[in-house]
Amino acid sequence: MTTSAAALDGFTGLTPLHDTTQCRDPRAAYDALIDRWGSLVAPVELEPGVPAWLVMDYDLIQELTTNEALYSRDPWRWRHYLNGQVKPESGLGPMMFPRDNAYFADHAEHRRLRAPLVAGLARTSEYDLDDIVRATCARLIARIAHAGTADLVADYAAQVPMLTVAGLLGLNPEQSEELQRCLIALFGSGADSQAGSRHLEEMLSGLIAERRAAPAADLTTAFLQHPNLRNDGEIQQSMVLMLSAGWETTTSWIAQTLRLLMTDSRFAARLYGGSLGIDDALHEVLWLDPPMANMPARYATEAHGLGGQDIAAGDALILGLAAANTDPAVCQRSSWTAAGNRAHLAFSSGHHACPATQASRIITRTAVTVAFTHLHGLKLTILPDDIPRHRSPWTRRPASLPCEFTLNPSIHRTWETSDAC
Repeated sequence: MTTSAAALDGFTGLTPLHDTTQCRDPRAAYDALIDRWGSLVAPVELEPGVPAWLVMDYDLIQELTTNEALYSRDPWRWRHYLNGQVKPESGLGPMMFPRDNAYFADHAEHRRLRAPLVAGLARTSEYDLDDIVRATCARLIARIAHAGTADLVADYAAQVPMLTVAGLLGLNPEQSEELQRCLIALFGSGADSQAGSRHLEEMLSGLIAERRAAPAADLTTAFLQHPNLRNDGEIQQSMVLMLSAGWETTTSWIAQTLRLLMTDSRFAARLYGGSLGIDDALHEVLWLDPPMANMPARYATEAHGLGGQDIAAGDALILGLAAANTDPAVCQRSSWTAAGNRAHLAFSSGHHACPATQASRIITRTAVTVAFTHLHGLKLTILPDDIPRHRSPWTRRPASLPCEFTLNPSIHRTWETSDAC
């Protein structure tokens, strides 16, 4: 073991990565790490006994995401995985163990596996996607409208992207709750993470078999027919990537935007036609509460220095996207001084930047707009500080948003005569 490897493994009392996503003030948590270690690259604990580096500097993350020679996406380079320090049953597995999809590949292999995702996303026009999402939102709003109360995460924010993405893949809408349980476990990286991942894969394998026997006009059939995907394992794992990334990140963006609009006084009097509206809220969330706060992972291919720290070959580096977005060199602490600044890292950057940013924006903007159009007087029934958070080291989305509202009567009359939203 090299000296730098011993240094990372020798650190004690490391801050769990969970602490940066579960606290009320993540900026304070990141600042505490920077103060303790004197660097924007700080050691953290992924789970007990498993250390990694959290990179919180904007420019350094740009380096990590563009220098494929030095920073690999391939978990087979992770020394703590190879030497058994990360146990086979670890909750980190579904997010960090090798999979046969583009997320975990480099260079030509990454481009080969990414191409079917890009082609699949291009099958549905932006106009058609907007229509699909509006129809989905209308059905969901109709279920909750007359009750006057709802959990806008469980009843809405989590349902919109699940029904949309699952529908594009050809999954049965009745499987939505089951799929969500699998994905919540997967992103939670806890004791049930691997079981959730296995069940998700079983469901997708069943759909692959169905589409092989009876092709349809959906993404699963498109993946089956794409020459870049060489076997059912690659098809299944490409579906896992599209479903998991499309659901969790978009759910988080919708939920965080709804939270911001209901709790921030800057929006209260201006939402309907004022100077600060839904687009401003969408933008602010990408800066201050991005869908992925911490993104796994890059693996150093050789020993080197980074941010004043000694990085060993095989060390895992986590992209602290939320921390980097508040780097004063890029975005001043007062977010509205950067209202026109689109340089955030919410969707990462470089070769592995999210290929579905526009689709995610359409789903999110439509979902938020429909909610505030149809449900008047939306307000939380708990204090903002009491909003629980989904337990995950990677995201800090609200676990629930209990609220009350009244139904817009003019919209209700439209529903009675039309399927349009």
